[in-house]
Amino acid sequence: MPERHDTDVFKARVDAVLEQFVGSERERLLDIDPRLRPVADQLVVATARGKRLRAAFCYWGWRAAGQPDSAELVRAATALELVHAAASVHDDIIDDSPLRHGVPTVHIALGRPPESGQAGRALAMLVGDLLMALAGQLFIESGLPAAYLSRARSLWADLARELIAGECLEILSTGAEPDIAESLKVIRYKTAKYTVEQPLLIGGALGGAPERLQRRFSAYGLPLGEAFQLRDDLLGLFGDPARTGKASLDDLRGRRPTALLADTWRAADWSQRQRLKQLLAKDDADDADLGEVRALMTSLGTPARIERMIDDRVAAATHALTGMPAPAARALTELARCSTARRH
Repeated sequence: MPERHDTDVFKARVDAVLEQFVGSERERLLDIDPRLRPVADQLVVATARGKRLRAAFCYWGWRAAGQPDSAELVRAATALELVHAAASVHDDIIDDSPLRHGVPTVHIALGRPPESGQAGRALAMLVGDLLMALAGQLFIESGLPAAYLSRARSLWADLARELIAGECLEILSTGAEPDIAESLKVIRYKTAKYTVEQPLLIGGALGGAPERLQRRFSAYGLPLGEAFQLRDDLLGLFGDPARTGKASLDDLRGRRPTALLADTWRAADWSQRQRLKQLLAKDDADDADLGEVRALMTSLGTPARIERMIDDRVAAATHALTGMPAPAARALTELARCSTARRH
C-alpha cells in the first residue's frame, strides 16, 4: 500500500490503463471503417502524454478518506485524464494552437493534405467529444461498486459544467480590456476546479469522505489549481518551447485574458497600454513582438508579482492540509510542489 506519492510509478499505472482502454477503442473505430484510421490514431496521440495530475489528486482524495490502494480506483481516476484530453483537444481548436507536448495538435494533424484545415478542425472536435464520452465509460466500468460510483455522480456533472463555463468565459473575455478579477475567474473555472478540486472531491466521494474532509479538499484544491494555471501562464510567455512543448506566441496571438496580461495592464501607464494594444492587435505577431511584450512585463514587475501570487496560493493550499491523515497530507504537499514549481 503506497504511503507516499511516487510520480513515476503512479504515472506508469495510469498510462497502462490508458494504453489498454484507448487502444481497444481505437480498434473498435477501425472495425467500423478503415478510413477512420487517422481519427482513431489521434485518440492515442491525444492521451499519450501528460503529468497525470488529475488522476493523482483523485487517488489521494480516495486515500485521504481512509481507503486502501485500489486498481479499480486508479481506473476511475484515469477517466479524469480522458476529460483533460478532451478539454485540451477542444482548447487547441479554439486557440488554433499548433503544438501540444511538442507534437502537432489534433486539428493540425487531421487537417493535413489531402484534408482541408476546416475538415481537420471538424474531425478534431469529434475526437474531443468522443474522449469526453469515453471518460464516462471508463469511470462507470472501473470496477468500483455501483454504490461507490453513485456518490460521485453529481460531482462528475459539476466538473463538466464548470469546465465548459470556464472555456466560455475565456472566449467571452478575449479582446476585452484586461481585468485581473475576470482573469482569475476564468482560471478558477477553466482550470483550477477540474485540475485539482474536483478530482479530489470525486476521489473523496468515491471513498466516502465526510463533509469536513471535502471542505478541506476545496480549501486546498482551489488555491492550488489557481497557482497551477498561473504557472502555466508564466511558462506560456516566458518558458522554453523546447521544454513546454507549446508555441510561446500562442497566448499573445490568441489575446488570451491571462492574469499575466491583466496585471501588466493594471501596472502600465497610458503609453505602455497603447503599445500593448498595438501588439495584441497584430495577427502576425512574431518573436520580436513576443520579446517586446516580455520586456514590458518584466520592466513593470509583473512576473515577480505572479510568482508571489503562486507562492501565496501554494501556502494557503498546504495550510489546508493540517489535520489530514499523514500519508495523504505528505502526498498532497508533494503534489502541490511539483505542480507549481515545474518548468514545463
